[in-house]
Amino acid sequence: MTIYAALGALEQGLVYGIMVIGVYLTFRILDFPDLTVDGSLPLGASISAVAITSGMNPYLSLIFALLGGFIAGTVTAILNTKFKILHLLASILTMIALYSINIRIMGGPNIALLGADTVFDPIIALGVAPHLASVLVFALFAVLVMASVIWFLKTEFGQAVLATGDNPQMIISQGVNTHLIIIVGVGLSNGLVALSGALVAQNQGAADVGMGIGTIIAGLASVIVGETVFGSNSIARAIIAAVLGSVVYRLAIALALGLEFGGFAFSPSDLNLITALLVITALITPKIKARLIAR
Repeated sequence: MTIYAALGALEQGLVYGIMVIGVYLTFRILDFPDLTVDGSLPLGASISAVAITSGMNPYLSLIFALLGGFIAGTVTAILNTKFKILHLLASILTMIALYSINIRIMGGPNIALLGADTVFDPIIALGVAPHLASVLVFALFAVLVMASVIWFLKTEFGQAVLATGDNPQMIISQGVNTHLIIIVGVGLSNGLVALSGALVAQNQGAADVGMGIGTIIAGLASVIVGETVFGSNSIARAIIAAVLGSVVYRLAIALALGLEFGGFAFSPSDLNLITALLVITALITPKIKARLIAR
């Protein structure tokens, strides 16, 4: 693996790590299988791209992207909690609707940001190379999001979120409105995913309606890899492990794509196969380790 490929994997691991935190909130904390993220990531990208091309400050566009993702998540949660639609079906319906909504926002299937201001420009203006500037910006955002989510989960409302996912019957008996908890939690999750999408769009110089395909698979893979490699004994450790798992996942993919076995070599079309193999390895490794220790 070249240094350039490693930096690219680190860059992707950090920016998509924000998305992974969102996936962790729904799947691990709220126990809410949510496929909305495949649509909310390009939603954030499209909102940010359109806002920037309209003359808005790129940092301010991130706030609107986050709010757009939050609204998308609340729609899914409301369909589930208020209208009793199964969470998987509710998220699929929202995801399908977002495909058309994203095209409507962009006025087409994609939109370019060539020559437009981005969040990286202030760092580049200091003399930092573009590829290093993106790593620094993504690392800063990842740290801020991790710290914010850890703080949020330690608040009274955050504890209610944890309790709702862990034991909903108990928290209901305490008089807590679990519907509100789920709506806010799923909304926050998709807000973070949309924020990740906005940053990706500014880094790639374009937003595309299909850029969210496979987001949920990559998110779950990163969560599982992070838990396996770094552990999840506490909430803070689990959140950090999710981001580090995203980095490891991207590095593993970059490494696999560069390997050759005789006349065989992985290609970008094998990405889903590589992801499946990584997840399987992460899932069975603890069991194999436990059996070896038992002997």
